Amino acid sequence: MPSITRPHLIALIVASMFFMEQLDGTILATALPSIAHSLNVDTVSTSVALTSYIIGLAIFIPASGALADRLGSRTVLTGAIIMFVTCSVLCASATSLIFLACMRTLQGIGGALMVPVGRLVVLRGTAREDLVRTMTWMMLPATLGPLMGPVVGGFITTYLSWRWNFYLNIPVGLVGLLLTRRFIPNVRTPNPPPFDLRGMILAGGGLAILSIAAELFSHGEGGGMLVLGMLVGGSSLMGLYGLHAGRTDAPLLDFSLFRVPTFAISVVGGAASRVAVGSLPFLFPTFLQIGAGLNAAQSGAITFIAPLGAIAMRPFVPATLARWGFRRVLMANGFSAAILFALIAGFQKGQPLWTLSLILFVAGMAQATQFSAYNTIAYADISKQRMSAATSLYSTLQQLMLSVGICTAAGTLTLTHILRQHATPTLHDFSTAFLVTGTISMLAVPAAACLSPQAGACMSGNKS
Repeated sequence: MPSITRPHLIALIVASMFFMEQLDGTILATALPSIAHSLNVDTVSTSVALTSYIIGLAIFIPASGALADRLGSRTVLTGAIIMFVTCSVLCASATSLIFLACMRTLQGIGGALMVPVGRLVVLRGTAREDLVRTMTWMMLPATLGPLMGPVVGGFITTYLSWRWNFYLNIPVGLVGLLLTRRFIPNVRTPNPPPFDLRGMILAGGGLAILSIAAELFSHGEGGGMLVLGMLVGGSSLMGLYGLHAGRTDAPLLDFSLFRVPTFAISVVGGAASRVAVGSLPFLFPTFLQIGAGLNAAQSGAITFIAPLGAIAMRPFVPATLARWGFRRVLMANGFSAAILFALIAGFQKGQPLWTLSLILFVAGMAQATQFSAYNTIAYADISKQRMSAATSLYSTLQQLMLSVGICTAAGTLTLTHILRQHATPTLHDFSTAFLVTGTISMLAVPAAACLSPQAGACMSGNKS
């Protein structure tokens, strides 16, 4: 049996952080009615428990790399885990919605620092020829977390209490903390440039507002004018940040990284694919309840088949990239979401559920291949000196595009059922939303076609 090397152990530690942060972003979705009853508020108001987490996450993701450069990666990760676990305990003990929202915001800050800094540690400590295999397994929690959240949250809330959704983080966090202190190196930049505080305010504020707008829109809350105003306000702040970044020597989010072809193509192609991925957990459970008459627990269980496909595919991703190379794999796989979403859209009442389960399983396999490749090729030509800036920018754009996916799906549903004058979205409206998001995902194909045939060869081992 091959021994676990230090880079592999570090990747496993970081993967546990990814899982904890990704799971926590969605685990409360099914617990909101129980929280509302416990805290004596209406269910609609409890959505602040979701949006407040997004605020903390969005504001501090852009600053993650710069903080790691100054304080050291182990120091930042240690502080982030302590904050995350402490706030989990405080969230579990909340007796008011305001207190819960405040603690969820601080918890989001901890999550915002864990994921990009953890990725940075792995990128810095792994040889390029081993990066495909390492990133393939490390990114698995990013696939599992969002889809497991509603299932796990529903089970815990039903049979224990909504408070145990937060207690779940304690053992995982404590183990992660001990392993971080023991194995994660405290790498820092000797003479970092001044911290871009103005950039953090503009970029973090803009990203937070856009993410909250997507969250409100997806739940049909806040009113159309408020959501539109937030979209305009968030976009304006991001535009101001773009002007600021062009006049700053060391901007928090370094857009000059887009001059690196492999990084830029990974961002563009990955963005198109993430629109589909972001929409799936939002669309599919309700689609099953309307189309197949399933209850929430049953629909959540079927949704969980997608990560099973991802797990099954992970061992074969490195060999697939070694055989065909990044360009051909990403081009061929770029059609997968559109095809699979079209198959879902064609589902009719009375159709056997095993057909949808098979589609989801294949979708999980395609997703594992797509994002393992994108999350690796992005850093193929990034120097060690610019790695922290690259992880901050990439993580920020990932968060933004997942929100765009939710917003696109929700907007399509809203528009179609209004045009057809339905009181609520129907199965046909959900099918249209799947077709729209699937079509957008095909933009990944021409993006991947822009890659050089030899792109990432040092990572994949492909020599053709």
